[in-house]
Amino acid sequence: MLEKTFDFANREKDIYDNWDDKGAFKCGQRPDADPFTIILPPPNVTGNLHIGHALNHTLQDILIRFERMRGKDVLWQPGMDHAGIATQMVVERKLDAEGISRHDLGRDKFIERVWEWKEESGGMIFNQMRRLGQSCDWSRQKFTMDDGFVEAVLKKFVDLYHDDLIFKAKRLVNWDPKLCTAISDLEVEQKEVNGNYWHFKYPVDGQEGRFITVATTRPETMLGDVAVAVNADDERYKDLIGKTLTLPIVGRKLIVVADEHADPEKGSGAVKITPAHDFDDHMVGKRHDLENINIFDEYAHLNDNVPEEYRGMERFEARKKIVAKMDELGLLEKIEPTVHMVPYGDRSGVPIEPWLTDQWYVDAETLAKKAISAVEDGDTKFVPKTWEKTYFEWMRNIEPWCVSRQLWWGHQIPAWYGPDGETFVAVTEEEAQKEADAHYGEVKELTRDEDVLDTWFSSALWPNGTMGWPEDTPELKRYYKSDVLVTGFDIIFFWVARMMMDGLYFMKDENGEPEVPFETVYVHALVRDEHGAKMSKSKGNVIDPLELADKYGADALRFTLAAMEAQGRDIKMSDKRVEGYRNFGTKLWNAAKFCEMNECFNTGGEFNPSDVNLTLNKWIIGEAEKAALKVTESLEAFRYNDAAAAAYHFTWGTFCDWFIELVKPQFYADDGADKDECRKTAAWVMDQILKMLHPFMPFVTEELWGKLSENRDSDLILATWPTYNAANVNEAASEEMNWLITLITDIRAARSEMNVPAGAKIDMLVADAADGTKNALSAQMDVLKRLARLENVDTLDGDAPNGAISVVVGEATYYLPLADVIDIDAEKARLGKSLEKLEKEIKSVSGRLNNENFVSKAPAHVIAENKKGLEEAETKADKIKQALERLNAMN
Repeated sequence: MLEKTFDFANREKDIYDNWDDKGAFKCGQRPDADPFTIILPPPNVTGNLHIGHALNHTLQDILIRFERMRGKDVLWQPGMDHAGIATQMVVERKLDAEGISRHDLGRDKFIERVWEWKEESGGMIFNQMRRLGQSCDWSRQKFTMDDGFVEAVLKKFVDLYHDDLIFKAKRLVNWDPKLCTAISDLEVEQKEVNGNYWHFKYPVDGQEGRFITVATTRPETMLGDVAVAVNADDERYKDLIGKTLTLPIVGRKLIVVADEHADPEKGSGAVKITPAHDFDDHMVGKRHDLENINIFDEYAHLNDNVPEEYRGMERFEARKKIVAKMDELGLLEKIEPTVHMVPYGDRSGVPIEPWLTDQWYVDAETLAKKAISAVEDGDTKFVPKTWEKTYFEWMRNIEPWCVSRQLWWGHQIPAWYGPDGETFVAVTEEEAQKEADAHYGEVKELTRDEDVLDTWFSSALWPNGTMGWPEDTPELKRYYKSDVLVTGFDIIFFWVARMMMDGLYFMKDENGEPEVPFETVYVHALVRDEHGAKMSKSKGNVIDPLELADKYGADALRFTLAAMEAQGRDIKMSDKRVEGYRNFGTKLWNAAKFCEMNECFNTGGEFNPSDVNLTLNKWIIGEAEKAALKVTESLEAFRYNDAAAAAYHFTWGTFCDWFIELVKPQFYADDGADKDECRKTAAWVMDQILKMLHPFMPFVTEELWGKLSENRDSDLILATWPTYNAANVNEAASEEMNWLITLITDIRAARSEMNVPAGAKIDMLVADAADGTKNALSAQMDVLKRLARLENVDTLDGDAPNGAISVVVGEATYYLPLADVIDIDAEKARLGKSLEKLEKEIKSVSGRLNNENFVSKAPAHVIAENKKGLEEAETKADKIKQALERLNAMN
C-alpha cells in the first residue's frame, strides 16, 4: 500500500544504494549494444556542488538514463581534476594554521600532505552528486594525478615537444604576485575599482618648455617606459615622431613612435609604452622593436632596473612615492578620478601583473587548424549552433598557450637541464639522462624543471586519458569518441577547444584519420537568481542545490532545471519553481494511489494496447504514444524544456486531470470486460508515464515502479524506453475525446465567468451540430453532463432564448440559458467594479513604466515585476470585458 506521500528524505538514498549495489550504472554489461558515452567535466578535487554543477550534471544524467533505457551500452565517465592552484592554496592555508609553510616542508613532504588531504577531504562533490541521483559508472572513477593519467600527460608533453609544438620563451604572462605563479586568463577576474588617471608631463628633448602629457592608472610602471606612442595623423605630434623625450626620475631616453594604439580622441592622444608590463604595450613594442625592461620581481616589488631609492619597494608604496616625486618636479599635470577595470587573481584576491618571464608554451595556432576544420566540416557540432561563432573567433585568433605554472602540486614538467643549460625532454629521468650522456659524451648531472603544467593541459586529455590512452585499451576502442559533451560556455576556450586540439592530434579512427573527441557539444545556460541577476556570495543570492534537494526532494530540483533549460536562455531559479515541481511529483504519486486503489496493476500478463475497445482507452493510449514520441524527439535534439513539458502536460493535464475523471464511472461500475480493460489501460499508461519521467525524476518513478507491480523484469532504471507505435494512435478516438474535453473546458470557463454557483446544474441547447458531433454527444452524454454540471441537453429549435450565453466548439454552437440561474444585473455590476479597479491599476503601472526617471533608477527585478503585473492585469481586464459582452448579449 502506497504511503500518503513519497518520503524522499528517507527513500532517495535507499533507492540510489540499490541501483549502485546492483551495478546498474556500470558500462560493459551490453556488449552487443551500441555504446553511448559522456565524459563528466571533472570537478575540482576541492569542489562543492553548486547550482551550476547541479544543472550540468542533471542534463548529463537525463541523457544517460534515457539512452540506458533505450538499450545502449552506456558509459558516463566520472573523475576529478587535481586543480593545481586551488588545491595548493587549500593545503597551504592548513599549513599556515599550523605555523609552517610549504618551503619549511620541502617539495616532497608538501606533496605528501596534499595527497593526505585529498584522501581525507577530496571528492566530497561525488557524494553530493549521488544525492541528486547522478548515475555515473563510479567503478571507473579517474583522477588527473592517477599514475596512468600522469604517464599520459608526460607523453603528451614529450610528443608535442619533439614535434616542435612546445617551446620555451620569454613572454608576457598574467603573474600572480601572491601565489608567485603564472595564471591563465580563466583565473583572472576583472574587477571594477575606483582609481585615478595620473597625467604626467614628459619633457621633449631639445625643446625647452615643451612636453607630451601621458595618463596612467599605474604610475609605478612609468619606471619601465621605453617609448611614447602617438597617432601618425595627430597634427599635435607629427613633428615629434622619431624624436626623443626624457623619462622623469629615471633619465632614460624615450622614442616617440607612430602607432594605431594611440587614439587622438582619447585623453592627450599620447600613450606611454611599457612593453614588459602591459599586454597592449607589449604588442606595440614588438611592432617597433622596443626594449623590454622588467621592473618587478616575482612579488611585484621593484627590482634593480629602477633607481636605487625605489628598489625593493612594494608596488603600491612605490606608486605613492613616484606621484609625490612627479608633483615635486612640477610634472604632475592633474589627477583625474576614474572607475576602471583591474585584473585580479581569482584565487589570491590580489591584482595581477603582466610580467615578462621564461615559460613553456604550446603552439596552439598550429594545433587549432584541424580543430577549426572539424567544426566547419560538421565532425563536431555545437548546440545551440550560435556557439560555433564564439569557438571560431577564439580559435582563429589564438595565441601561444602558456602551460607552465610555478607550483609544486601538479604534473611536473618532464624537462631536465644540463650544466650549460641544454634542455632534455623525456618521459622519465632515465631517458633524459641517456639523451644527456649521448649529447655530452659523458655523464653530467641534470636538474629537473621545477614548474608544473597548467591544469588545463592535463584535463585536455580527459576524453582519451580516462580510457587508458596511450595504451590501445578495449575501453578506448569501444567508448571513444564520446557522443555528447555537456558544458557551460565559459570553458569553451579553456577546455573544449583544447580537448579538440588534443583529440585530433593524438587520436585516429579505424581509417587512420584524426578523430574528434566528441560528436556534439551541448552548451547550456547560466543559472541566475529569480530576478535574472548573476549569483554571488557578495550579493547574498547564491542558491544551494543541496538545500533545495533537502527541502523539496532531488526529483523536484532536477525537473525544475530540465523544464527551464531552454536553448539560448538563462535560467531564473527560485524556491517557488522547485516547490511547484514538487507538487507535480505529489500529483504523480496521487495518480499512482488512484491506480492502486482501483487495482490497476501491471500483472506481467499480456496486454496489447492496440486491442482496446473503449474510445476513452483508445484515446489515452494514443496520447501516451504521442507524448513519449515528443519526449524522445526533444531529448534527441537536446530540447530539455520541450521534453519535460511534454511529459508534464501529459501526466498532469491529460492523464490526471482528464483520464482519471473520465474513467471513474467505469471503476464504480460492476466488474466486467470494460472495467478490466480500463484497469489494464490505466496500468499500461502509468508505466509509460513512469518511463517518460524517469530520466528527470528517477527516485519517485523508481519507487512507484516497484510498488505498482510485483512482476517487473528489472528495476525502472534498466527498463525499456517507450517506442512509438503508430498502430496505437486512433485518430477517431482522439478527435472525439479532444472535442469532449474542449467542450467541457469551455462550458466550465463560461460558468466561471458568469459566476454560476459550482453546484448549480444548468441546461444546454445545441445548434448546427453535424452528424459526427451528434454521435459524439450521444456517446459521451453521461460524462458531459457529469463533468460540465448539466441537467438537460437538447437540440435548439428556433432562436436562442434570451438570457443565454453561447460556446462555439467546431461547427456547433452550445447555448447555456442562465437567466434563471444568475442575477444578470448584479453580475454586471460586480464585473463593472472589478474592471474599474483593474483599469486604475493598469493606468498606474503603465505610468510608472513610461516614466524614464523610474525606469532608469529602479532595479531590474522591480521593472520586471511591474511589467509582469501589467500583463496579468490586462489579461484579467480582457476576460472581464468578454464576460460583460456575454452578459449584455443576454438582455
